[in-house]
Amino acid sequence: MPRKYNKQKKLHVKKGDEVLVVAGNDKSLRGRVLMVNPKNERVLVEGINMRTHHEKPSQENPQGGRLKREASIHISNVMVIDPTTDEPSRIGRKRIEEEGGGRWVRYAKKSGEIIDK
Repeated sequence: MPRKYNKQKKLHVKKGDEVLVVAGNDKSLRGRVLMVNPKNERVLVEGINMRTHHEKPSQENPQGGRLKREASIHISNVMVIDPTTDEPSRIGRKRIEEEGGGRWVRYAKKSGEIIDK
């Protein structure tokens, strides 16, 4: 059954997470997530999927030229690194109860440790 009100997809990756690339040309490389695009289900990972962009001369870059930049990759091609075991793990969600209500947190399925502090 499709969502009725909140149409935005819940993703297993957040900005700042350390991830391992599990598919593609940069398979088995690690990096930090710089940006997440939930609409297209893509992530920008630091140092992964480097592409050459041609820039015209500007005030910031008067020389212009060819610059290497990261390109986005599909979110299904990355796995979050569990901070306790330093290994990739699938991500689950669970609700923890606190005073004044509860909140949803992500946890590593391999170790059971909570990722969101």
